[in-house]
Amino acid sequence: MANKTGEDYSLARVPFSARRPFYEVLILRIGSLACVSQVMLGAALGYGLTFWQAFWATMLGSVILQVVSWALGAAACREGMSISLLSRWAGFGKLGSALIGGAIAISLMGWFGVQNGFFADGMYKATNVLTPGTWSLITGIAVTIITVYGYRFLSITANISTPLFLLALAWATYNLLSGQDIGALISSTEPSGPRMSMPAAITMVAGGFIIAAVTTPDISRFMKSPKEVFWMTLIGTFFGELLVNMIAVLMALALHTYQVFDLMMTLTGLIGASIVIFSTIKMNDINLYSSSLGFSTLLNAIFNKHFDRRYLTWIIGIFGTIASMLGILDNFIGFLIYLGIAIPPVAGIMVVDYYLLKRDRKELDTTRTQGVLPSTCEAFNPITLIVWVIAVVVGWGSSELGPFNADFGVPALNSLVISAIAYWLGMRWQGRIKGVGTVHFRKVNHSD
Repeated sequence: MANKTGEDYSLARVPFSARRPFYEVLILRIGSLACVSQVMLGAALGYGLTFWQAFWATMLGSVILQVVSWALGAAACREGMSISLLSRWAGFGKLGSALIGGAIAISLMGWFGVQNGFFADGMYKATNVLTPGTWSLITGIAVTIITVYGYRFLSITANISTPLFLLALAWATYNLLSGQDIGALISSTEPSGPRMSMPAAITMVAGGFIIAAVTTPDISRFMKSPKEVFWMTLIGTFFGELLVNMIAVLMALALHTYQVFDLMMTLTGLIGASIVIFSTIKMNDINLYSSSLGFSTLLNAIFNKHFDRRYLTWIIGIFGTIASMLGILDNFIGFLIYLGIAIPPVAGIMVVDYYLLKRDRKELDTTRTQGVLPSTCEAFNPITLIVWVIAVVVGWGSSELGPFNADFGVPALNSLVISAIAYWLGMRWQGRIKGVGTVHFRKVNHSD
């Protein structure tokens, strides 16, 4: 599964001979979505919304995730590249790819801290030995060791923990259905806790897993066709997003709490709660894996050198572990909303550039048949960087987090749509000024 450096082709195309079976990547995808963070998200929605409000927030957020996942995942499957590497020839250039790599890597390092903090807190509650900080240290180092060995170990972990997680969730659902009036919960007109706004809820759904959507290329590059990517993302979204979310919503409505450990302890006892806690491993090793790929691209763009992904994994794992020990879990919901605004513009720009403008498609097609990367890429694209900033500002300004305390539309969707439209208009305008059909900015050797 790895290239000659043993690093899962972090700075190269994945050859067709290294592509993996559909079911293997599908299980990895479902495992990345059907996880404790999804239960946390669903519980937060069920605590702040009615059932049907939570359902439509999940549906709309999931549509955003599905479109982004398939569009970027299919492009990565075709090219055999990770998201940060593909961005060099999909609108961002070398500097932009470094920024994407850094943004995604830092965000996922934060997710690693969130997941690890929850895992440690759950282990402390389950065993009542050591301290949450000590458990954070132990679990963080354990996940880091797994991730150092690359994609193959991610798959093995997912094959073990995903079925266990789904069984625990089915067990909890059975107990919930046996002891509650589900009809009354579904028809309830009042949430269990303080009411949440619909735009904030949709942004939480999309924002909570927009990183998983944008980093779909990191696993879809190992698939054999865009058709497989479509079914992988659709099935993963249905089972991992919609189904798990709505079960967690019902749990929160029935038990009047959004604390996941308390929910699972009430419904399944210590064994079920422990399984759910253990499931964070499969999500966290994916976070760490994609973060290491992002940092690899970032450092390559800055220093023009190849950095061993395994060493980067150790560094990121240590920093993420420290973050979890410092209590990053306390800012979970705000973290989701910020991600839902800042990351979607990356997808909007890349989809427009790759599928509509097709500025580098000819060069990508030529080099793909040879199994190599294009020799050159843009140093940077000023239109891209300007549009990215504008889209983030618009998304932030239309959210409750902005300076106007606004609540206009869905901030995650606002930033995504604005980036796509503004980038297309900006590049067309630049083409008219230069009198050319396809605009290219100064190119450099991508490996220099």
